[in-house]
Amino acid sequence: MNSVESRSEIAAAIKEAVSLASNPTPSISKEEALMRVSPTQLEAVLHTSFEPSTHHVLTCGLGASPGAAVGKIVLSADEAMMATEDVILVREETNPADVHGMQIAVGILTTRGGLASHAAVVARGWGKPAVCGAENIELADDHIIINGERIDVGETLSIDGTSGEVMRGAIQTTHVEPIPEIEVLLQWADEIRELAIRANADTATEAKVARDNGAEGIGLCRTEHMFLDEQRLPIIRRMILASTAEQETEALQELRESQHNDFIEILEEMDRLPVTVRLLDPPLHEFLPEIEDLLEAAAEQALDQEQQDLLEAARRWNERNPMIGTRGVRLAWLKPGLYEMQTLALLDAIADRTANGGTPLVEIMIPLTVSGEELAGIRRRIQATIDNHPSEIVIKIGTMIETPRAALTANQIAEHADFFSFGTNDLTQLTFGFSRDDVESSIMGLYLEQELLQHNPFQQVDTEAVTELVKLGIERGRRTKPDLPIGVCGEHGGDPVSIGVLAGTGIDYVSCSPPRIPVARLAAAQTAITQSIEN
Repeated sequence: MNSVESRSEIAAAIKEAVSLASNPTPSISKEEALMRVSPTQLEAVLHTSFEPSTHHVLTCGLGASPGAAVGKIVLSADEAMMATEDVILVREETNPADVHGMQIAVGILTTRGGLASHAAVVARGWGKPAVCGAENIELADDHIIINGERIDVGETLSIDGTSGEVMRGAIQTTHVEPIPEIEVLLQWADEIRELAIRANADTATEAKVARDNGAEGIGLCRTEHMFLDEQRLPIIRRMILASTAEQETEALQELRESQHNDFIEILEEMDRLPVTVRLLDPPLHEFLPEIEDLLEAAAEQALDQEQQDLLEAARRWNERNPMIGTRGVRLAWLKPGLYEMQTLALLDAIADRTANGGTPLVEIMIPLTVSGEELAGIRRRIQATIDNHPSEIVIKIGTMIETPRAALTANQIAEHADFFSFGTNDLTQLTFGFSRDDVESSIMGLYLEQELLQHNPFQQVDTEAVTELVKLGIERGRRTKPDLPIGVCGEHGGDPVSIGVLAGTGIDYVSCSPPRIPVARLAAAQTAITQSIEN
């Protein structure tokens, strides 16, 4: 849907459907009006695209976050921060240390990674165009080479986050005109759908976008993103580098104070709506400089003492397969005090909001648990922190189901959980044995072309194994606790086809990136209509 004509036709179709169903003597029902507009059409009119023109496509990656972006090339987050014009951040792949530059850039382009990679997930959360896994791009110090064509830093690129196309030079983008009828259509969707729609939101800004887009709460608040600005990153690095308990406690106290303020802002935006806060999940090496950069500086004897300490820490925490390594709840066992600190920051924020007349509704979520005993031990520590807080606060404590083992032992895990949330990104990765950061730019295209897979399982939830694990986890979890609330907070929660599939598993809600909320609302309503017809 890249042409003005297509956008105009879609807008006209939406207006006509709403008009026909809202006339004093309607000629179609609200249900029929909702079924006339596809989620793809809705998404097309909510994002910018390029004006129709003849342009040379240099390469094509994965359309990881929809929309069109034009900007000057920069090759690092720090360069993006110093830019005075719109920039496209070009990286091999992004990590949490790049977030400050990703916030500034108008678009993100990576040579590695797929639809569930860091760049893709973060960009979708912000509604920022991104193309990932464009493997025909080579990066140098001051230029990039795309299929043999050199483009210097500072030159202009245009990227299409819907199609994955990368073009040289500036291409005119369309202007997204508001269509009032969309809100009417979505109000009808809310009346009909049975599935609740929450958001994956980590900041007050994202929470506001989510609420404005109709989210009924936050299903995933990733606390690690709060540590990544220029003021916070040195603090968590001090915690990692601490050689004494006193140094670690001091760093944790500083993090508590900063995270407390973040929580207050999010809870204020989401007042009276549920907010599910996931405690720290990523491996600690993601908060450290890239080990290759430190080793290169060490070879040139250019490290000061702090950088030398960071290199030693990077070596210590470096893992061959970090996504199935020391992360999530495993960190809480290795770093006692980490989850307690985050819990205290959250309790302080709840107490402050309540004292100021707010009504915060908060849940704590433990990531990557694989056994009932593991969850029970961490839960006891968190509950003790809650019980010892000056304010009397009751908080539900639940967990993510992200591994096949967790789904298979959900009956045991449910004994210690107040709710489940299926993290389908990791569940897909671990079920297939596919690295979500690599497989899409390496073999996924070949597998789809050769029909070895019918679709990309990171884009559309797999119905033969992943969904079966979800069903099994729900059945076994509710065998222990019949009223156990269950949601899905992977990126599949924003995919219309996946919503249709997941709605049939018995979940209560899906959670997706704030810009995808309108599409999810429509898809959930269409699923309810289809199920009603079939039944």
